[in-house]
Amino acid sequence: MLAPDRHQLRRRRQLLDARAAAMRAAPTASEAALWRALRARQLGVEVRRQVVIADFIADFVVPATWLVIEVDGPWHAMRAAADARRDRELGRRGWRVLRLPAELVERDLGEAIALVRAALGG
Repeated sequence: MLAPDRHQLRRRRQLLDARAAAMRAAPTASEAALWRALRARQLGVEVRRQVVIADFIADFVVPATWLVIEVDGPWHAMRAAADARRDRELGRRGWRVLRLPAELVERDLGEAIALVRAALGG
């Protein structure tokens, strides 16, 4: 199989950027709740949402600490193997991944934020 050429790579990135923008415009309820708590450096660090990293779109990213925060809804139970591959690839690129169940974010936002703080080292 031939490696993708520049045009294909550029097109792939454009599609991912467009998808990330669409995801920012229509977040899930749990993503919206977590974003309200993480935005505006309320944790003392910059947090960005729906960020393209390689061939993935991360729910939230803390660039200063190389932390990816994923909010996993019920559908993730059916894609555990794909999520594990994604986490390994992100790890190879230097990222740590924190996965938060959407149910936890919606039920106990304070606990979810505590887990994020712990992952940040604080």
